[in-house]
Amino acid sequence: MKEYTLIGLAAASILFAGCSTVPYTNRKQLDFISADQENQMGLQAYTEVKTKNKISTDPQINAMVQKVGKRIAAAADKPDWDWQFTVIDDAKTVNAFCLPGGRIAVYTGILPLTKDEAGLAVVLGHETSHALAHHGAERISNQELISLPLAVILDGKSPAAQQAIGAAYGITVELPHSRRQESEADRIGLILMAKAGYDPQTAVPFWERMMQESQGKAPPAFLSDHPSDQQRIEQIKSEMPEALKYYKPQ
Repeated sequence: MKEYTLIGLAAASILFAGCSTVPYTNRKQLDFISADQENQMGLQAYTEVKTKNKISTDPQINAMVQKVGKRIAAAADKPDWDWQFTVIDDAKTVNAFCLPGGRIAVYTGILPLTKDEAGLAVVLGHETSHALAHHGAERISNQELISLPLAVILDGKSPAAQQAIGAAYGITVELPHSRRQESEADRIGLILMAKAGYDPQTAVPFWERMMQESQGKAPPAFLSDHPSDQQRIEQIKSEMPEALKYYKPQ
């Protein structure tokens, strides 16, 4: 009995040490991954993505992504992050992601739905929120407790590691985040785009376009494991007053 008590106390101390707080929402989360480890995983995954995909050279698209990305980055208030913005020339992939350290990729397939800078700010605000809230590290920490050894995840040379990192940070078309994390990223994303000078109310028509895009077919990668479209829109509307407090048009 004493042995089990010691094990329980040890487990509790590990869980307590691995707890952190999500910005803006103040939710407690499990996070065993150090900032250095997370940053290294982000750099590794970003390098691989750029190596394996065609990078867009369209000056107009790149200029827009750079402009919106930098404004969202300023709102995120992480000057120590290595902010980078890459456009992937892939019209069939409706997706975007932000890796730890501020490494952002946007697939051209999502641009017809974003339509303009404000629509893109919805996407980049949402994706940057995942990185800001350490959602990928939280997913890995939870997975590590269940089955997948942390050493395997951090071993960037193994296929298992690449798959785990890709899934954790929303690069693959697997389920990148839990519904709770997605809803949290929606809320924080509204605040980030508002702080960046973009009207958060434009998030509603963007998600309505995404809802129309997914009707009658498999959802785009950007919608993997997300809340139902209508539920998401209603939740965003309820969070709009909070976001509007941060809104100062530029």
